[in-house]
Amino acid sequence: MQKAIAIAGIHTDIGKTVVAAIVTEALQADYWKPVQAGSLDNSDSITVKRLLSNTRSIVHPEAVQLQMAASPHTAARHENRTIDYRDFLLPQTNNTLVIETAGGLFSPIDENGTMADFLQHQQLPALLVTRHYLGSINHTLLCIEAMKHRGIPLLGLIVSGNPDENSESFIRNYAGIDAIYHTGELTTVNKETIHEVATKMKPWIQNLLNNG
Repeated sequence: MQKAIAIAGIHTDIGKTVVAAIVTEALQADYWKPVQAGSLDNSDSITVKRLLSNTRSIVHPEAVQLQMAASPHTAARHENRTIDYRDFLLPQTNNTLVIETAGGLFSPIDENGTMADFLQHQQLPALLVTRHYLGSINHTLLCIEAMKHRGIPLLGLIVSGNPDENSESFIRNYAGIDAIYHTGELTTVNKETIHEVATKMKPWIQNLLNNG
């Protein structure tokens, strides 16, 4: 059976693409983003491909590309297109597949569904990307509760940035989450820094997958 893991986020612009590149590099996995809305000349798929150092990973083309930089359902409506997340077929590969979602967990993916619906439909285990800011505990716990309610396996949290022990201890105790990893603040994002963080992350992520 193909092994696939999703990268979900508590919010838009939380650092999912950088985290997806790190996880992909750490596992030398394949990468896929189902929907890209806007920035087609500098898409997340292009960014990830540019940040990878290993030669094994394949960046698969998106299922849907939309011109408008907006929520996928809005961009599709603007282009008079109909998309349905239930029609998306995961790329076939013998490698582990890292799947990056768009926006936050409940960002719309089409007229009738959200990223959470897509994860639930595909039965994908997920890493949840969070970041520390005022209100992030609430956003993080809401996502964790929703994933539990929907039966979406949560492999762990990845903090895009530095630790905040006060916030993390509350999340740990309240949600029963032990697996938390920090990327640190990346002042420069390039192949070298991605490879460096990926090398440090590799034992952690492999342990999650082996025990997940």
